[in-house]
Amino acid sequence: MLPFFDTNVLLYSIGRNPADGDKRERAISLLEDDSGALSIQVLQEFYVQATRASRPDAIPHELATGLIEAWKRFRVQDMNLPVLDAALQIRKSYGFSYWDSAIVASARILGCECVYTEDLAHGQVVAGVAMINPFR
Repeated sequence: MLPFFDTNVLLYSIGRNPADGDKRERAISLLEDDSGALSIQVLQEFYVQATRASRPDAIPHELATGLIEAWKRFRVQDMNLPVLDAALQIRKSYGFSYWDSAIVASARILGCECVYTEDLAHGQVVAGVAMINPFR
């Protein structure tokens, strides 16, 4: 199975909030396997959120870019016209935000069976891709 990792999986893997300890461990476990996928969008969102000055557990630029470098071992979908076109169709059909639609579009284009996310309804199948909340 080729899973697609949403940004929240990456963010939980670096989180230091004790209340999210189980989510952190689960995220780290998911990211240990090399058979995953993500997109340029996910890496960009991770960087912006992880280094945000207002984040209580913000990480420095060097650590964020080091993690991104490590995560390049996954299959990475570029943002391109086919992703844009598919995202716009998903948005129209399902009413998701454009950004969530682009996540699903990237996953579908890469041939992923599921998206690990807590942002969309667990178990919902969108454009042939299952939404799985790994933190339930």
